[in-house]
Amino acid sequence: MADTTETAAADGAAARLRARRDLAVAAAVGRGLLDDTRPLVALLDLRTVRETVRALHEAFADAGDPARPALHTFAVKAGSLVPVLRLLHELGMGAEVASPGELALARAAGVPPDRIVLDSPAKTPTELREALALGVALNADNPQELARLDALVADRPPRGPVGLRVNPQLGAGSIDAMSTATATSKFGFALRDPGARDRVLRAYADRPWLTALHCHVGSQGMAPERMAAGAAAIVDLAEEINAAAVAAGRSPQVDTLDIGGGLPVNFTSDDIAPSYADFARLLRERAPVAFGGRYRIVTEFGRSVLAKAGVILARVEYTKDAGGRRIAVTHAGAQVATRTVFAPEAWPLRVAAYDGEGRPATTAPLRQDVAGPCCFAGDLVAHDRELPELRPGDHAALLDTGAYYASTPFGYNSLPRPAVLGFTVDPAGQPQFSTLRRAQTIEELVAESGG
Repeated sequence: MADTTETAAADGAAARLRARRDLAVAAAVGRGLLDDTRPLVALLDLRTVRETVRALHEAFADAGDPARPALHTFAVKAGSLVPVLRLLHELGMGAEVASPGELALARAAGVPPDRIVLDSPAKTPTELREALALGVALNADNPQELARLDALVADRPPRGPVGLRVNPQLGAGSIDAMSTATATSKFGFALRDPGARDRVLRAYADRPWLTALHCHVGSQGMAPERMAAGAAAIVDLAEEINAAAVAAGRSPQVDTLDIGGGLPVNFTSDDIAPSYADFARLLRERAPVAFGGRYRIVTEFGRSVLAKAGVILARVEYTKDAGGRRIAVTHAGAQVATRTVFAPEAWPLRVAAYDGEGRPATTAPLRQDVAGPCCFAGDLVAHDRELPELRPGDHAALLDTGAYYASTPFGYNSLPRPAVLGFTVDPAGQPQFSTLRRAQTIEELVAESGG
């Protein structure tokens, strides 16, 4: 019965998401948010964002130390817009940052230092000093970085948690570039190399200020079972470190476990699968100690927080036939869907067809390419895809693009960055839009390029 109830609830949520999306597309077209000078706009369903964050908090409500509830940090790289980070902060999330710029964005959004985690394999001494001074959490990536920290904390203990990022070397997922726990990954202390585990244990024994452990095994394409195995690996390591500390007459040393993020997103439908509840259940099975109250749990989810909330809407400018194939030329290509264009097998996107009024298209299905505006032949967001026939003046919508797509643009052909608009639907069924990032002007683009 529980499974049936959960399935029905998920189906209802997906249907409501589709309905809000259709209302927002029609309103965006009807209110002239796309025109000759702005033929492209990104939309973010703020209700979906709120519901997703609530589901995350609920799934981990009993994780870790009751006196220190789980800290869910958002991976800023997945949505590097200050208003989005501010909203997530208001919803109870912190920020995971991997550069000085991302740290500055998190602070501009009002995220306090004690809710920020700094991860990067290339932190400079200046970055380390700033992080230590602010009191943000730090995960050291390698022995040389740890030696730098030794010098920096010699006279003053860290204000925030400091730990090591370890690589349990569990293997790759289905996307090599997103797999960070391979035998030769550039990230973290390789835990299975000869003598490596002993060196990590010695690092903790020699440094009582190391109180955290971090593991992130990969992002999209990584099976949740592999992610849970990574969490189990740092639980086992933390237990070993703490047992050694107690045996030496000290208190348990590690009190924080950062299990990373990377929950995969379903890009084939509107269904949210796996859910945070699914993943939390799996963690309880594979790493029950993490939920036992001895550790504070930190997560770093990114794509799964925002992806389903987003849609990129582009006007169809022209259609043509070549070699027996219909091609719809739109204004959404590699400049907003970089990964999809360059690695379509790993990053396929659904494309929805809307007519010139912004209504779901009802033309007869036709196999067609959906092309972008960039000046190279491979600039396709869908290849030989069956869709309602697109015609000039219609609109192509790239779905599940709330994470990365609008916030990490590609500067090819100097195409201006599109506006990103948040939307909610009022009780009367009318979408209300707010600006998360205004469209880049040509003048701003020229200035950015040194003009």
